[in-house]
Amino acid sequence: MDKPTGSFDADAHAAQIREQGFTVIRDFMGADALAAFRATLRPFLGSHRGRNDFEGFETERVYTLVARGKVFEDLATEPRLMALLSRFLEGNFLLSATHAINLMPGETAQDIHTDDGFYRQPRLSPAVGYSVIGAIDPFTAANGATEVIPGSHLWDEAEIEARRAAPGGLEALLVPMEIPAGACFVFPGKLLHRGGANRTSRPRLAFTNQYCAGWARPQENFFLSVPKEVVRTLSPRAQALLGYELWPSFMGMVTGSHPKKSLEPGWTPPIVAQASRRWDQSTFRLLRKALNQS
Repeated sequence: MDKPTGSFDADAHAAQIREQGFTVIRDFMGADALAAFRATLRPFLGSHRGRNDFEGFETERVYTLVARGKVFEDLATEPRLMALLSRFLEGNFLLSATHAINLMPGETAQDIHTDDGFYRQPRLSPAVGYSVIGAIDPFTAANGATEVIPGSHLWDEAEIEARRAAPGGLEALLVPMEIPAGACFVFPGKLLHRGGANRTSRPRLAFTNQYCAGWARPQENFFLSVPKEVVRTLSPRAQALLGYELWPSFMGMVTGSHPKKSLEPGWTPPIVAQASRRWDQSTFRLLRKALNQS
């Protein structure tokens, strides 16, 4: 990643999140990082359009972004971002989802939603997940900038329904996140928001990285989607974000061992090794029996 300009006050950004439900990091990516993002993503574009209205029928999505290039790994583990998230997610929190979003002309707005609605936690409980949305192209009200409802992360279900029933409904409260290329914004998964409509003639490229508490199940199953050969090449921080770390005291263990042991060369799952030994002993007994009968 490019060297950030100025100092970064994680506590000040965390205070903005607590008060209004989001904060903007305006210098998150520099020109070099933006160029690297575009160049590395280019081979993967054009292969997957949304399968429903939420994904977006006119939206290209590239999933499991963290494992597709160093620039994406660096975005997921960016030090300022890690410092900010640590104000809310304790210990070894996890990467929950990571993908690029290329909003094509003609794409319609999403329904208003939250990003962690699948966690069955009361609305007033601490957020289980936090989302990052980064602008590769500038976000404008016309090209589909994410629209948020400031303060909605503090509402309970009753207040949401009351505001939905008021004149104009929730749509009247939406504010477009108009930010320049290279900026990102961070918000708790409880914040009401939606992807806007692209009413321009050009695509709008972005990415999202979403994180969750170390005890929660991530949206993407990285154990299946990222081969161990790739995981071994990632930084220790990225490996931990993918789940190769323990949540105290032993959540995430692998047959009683630390999950990072599974990345060691030649590692065999204990259940496979034990089954192999049983097979060898059984074979030995059969051979001995055959020899005794001959």
